[in-house]
This record gives sequence, C-alpha cells and structure tokens, in this order.
Amino acid sequence: MGELWSHLYRFDELIRWGGYAVLIGIVFAETGLLAGFFLPGDSLLVTAGLVSAGEGPLKIWLLIILLSLAAIAGDSTGYAIGYHLGPRVFNREDSRFFHKDHLVRTQRFYEKYGAKTIVLARFVPIIRTFAPTVAGVGRMRYRTFLPFNVGGGIGWVMSMTLAGYYLGRSIPDIERHLHWVIGIVILLSFMPILREWHLARRRPPTPATPPPPSFAPLTVREEAEEPS
Repeated sequence: MGELWSHLYRFDELIRWGGYAVLIGIVFAETGLLAGFFLPGDSLLVTAGLVSAGEGPLKIWLLIILLSLAAIAGDSTGYAIGYHLGPRVFNREDSRFFHKDHLVRTQRFYEKYGAKTIVLARFVPIIRTFAPTVAGVGRMRYRTFLPFNVGGGIGWVMSMTLAGYYLGRSIPDIERHLHWVIGIVILLSFMPILREWHLARRRPPTPATPPPPSFAPLTVREEAEEPS
C-alpha cells in the first residue's frame, strides 16, 4: 500500500508499476466510493492512453473495455450506497475523505441538468464521485440510471484514453513533456467547477440549511415518465 501511495500522482510510473489492476481499482474507487473523490481520473486515463501508444504492456482496446466496465460498476456501487443509506448520507461528519459540501454541489448539478448529470458528471472531478450516490438518495429508478451510467462510462473512458493514445502516436517523445499534458488536462477538468464557484460568489448569500429528510432531487424531474 505504501508503494501505491508513493506512485499515486506520478501517473506513468503508477501505470507501469500496477498495470491494468491499479487502473481498474482507481477508476472503480473514484466513481463508486465516496472517499475516492481525491483520486486521479481524467489525467490518469489520458496518461494510460498515452502509455498504451508505446511499446509497453497496455493495449488500448483492452484498456477501454476494462476501464469502461470499472467505471460502470463504480457508478452502480455509488448508486447502491445512496439508495440504501438514503438521506442519512448527508448526516455524516466531515472528514479527510468526505465533505458534505461535495454532496450539496452535486445536488445543485442535478437541479440544473436532471438525469443527464450522470453523463455530464463523468467529466467533472468530485461531482463524478458523488453523482451516482445522490441519484440513489433521490430514488432515481435504476432502469433510468443504468443507460446514462453505461453511456457516460464508455464515453468518458473512450474519450480520455483515445485522446492520450492519439497524442502519443502523433507527437514524438511526448512522454518527456507528460507533466505539461497532465497539467492541461487537470486545468480543463476543473474549469466547470471554477465557473460554478465564480457564479456562486456572485450570487447573494443564503443561509446554509441541511437537506430535509425527504430529499429527493430526481423524482420530481422524472414525473413525466410512464409509471413502471
């Protein structure tokens, strides 16, 4: 475990050290476990695609299949956690690996985008981790959740890994400048969060109140569907 932590943010070393197993574990934890929000996502996938463009052991299409499955399984796990814990998840105390503010931000994301959040959140750090849990808390029907989960998971993994792969194929010795690639990916990933933060600062302050026990941000948005 200590060796994993020592490699965690040196992505190329991490990938060569842990291979498919570490990539699958990180993608699953970041998308499925509330404590996984600090794990690398977009930048790790781009780096994995870039590494697979070389002569290493990673194969791009196997990478896409395995990591897509990990992302789908992760979101389904997060959904199950939210569904079974319900609004009690909002009563957890803040800790090093959990902050209620992240859940509240994700709730606002749902209020703006509805069920499409499951797809859009794949491309937004932190929101990506909490979106499936909030869907479960809100009792979104799983038959509604699953297609968004599958489409979003495959789209996220393919777009990030293929971007890295074709970057590695088209630019010689790009790995020498990997820190620049990772920096640009991280900056682009956090732009939606920075935009929301900027807009929130411009809004008039409102008293902070915890979500009510009946918190269900998604059921209202789904009333137009045919009853099951």
